[in-house]
Amino acid sequence: MTFTGWPAEALDFYEHLEADNSKTFWQAHKEQYDDAVRAPMELLLAELEPEFGPGKIFRPNRDVRFSADKSPYKTHIGAHLEAGGYIQLSADGLACGNGMYQLAPDQLDRYRAAVAEDVGGAELLRVIAAVEKAGPQVHGRDSLKSAPRGYPKDHPRIELLRHKGLVAWQEWEPATWLGTKASGTRIAAFLRASQPLRDWLDGHVGPSELPAR
Repeated sequence: MTFTGWPAEALDFYEHLEADNSKTFWQAHKEQYDDAVRAPMELLLAELEPEFGPGKIFRPNRDVRFSADKSPYKTHIGAHLEAGGYIQLSADGLACGNGMYQLAPDQLDRYRAAVAEDVGGAELLRVIAAVEKAGPQVHGRDSLKSAPRGYPKDHPRIELLRHKGLVAWQEWEPATWLGTKASGTRIAAFLRASQPLRDWLDGHVGPSELPAR
């Protein structure tokens, strides 16, 4: 089988889950989730794998141990690609991301050093401009309100230095093309357009070298 998009039932499922986020609803509509939501995502990941590496679908259950919101289920399906991309479908439509969402302390040190350095910092600005010209927008995550310690407030790339994560992101509202192969085409186009950002991060930041908690 090949990926042909998500049927309207996928968005219907999440619209109703937002209204009734309960185990009772989930169990009564588990087959709809499997057929209309998860199965198309599995087919999509299989088609993307040759170019972007294997993908993993995140579990639908929320981790409510430390959250005031005890709703048991996520109101979207999300998948992560080995090369760094992220795909999400919800009642609001389709979204894709690529980059490093949350930098570990050692990653953050390397990121800031590269941004502050003239060659690496100038290269990142060119990468961001090229990515955004192609469509995705680049956003900082968990940004500081002031300059990080050790960096001057008037640094020419102070906005980038404040970020604790950096991702390319693009969203599409629900439309008929979501139920066609065009949705896979748009996802692949996003991943290609945003790859230069991921390449810069991989080259200048890399994975965390701290022991896992």
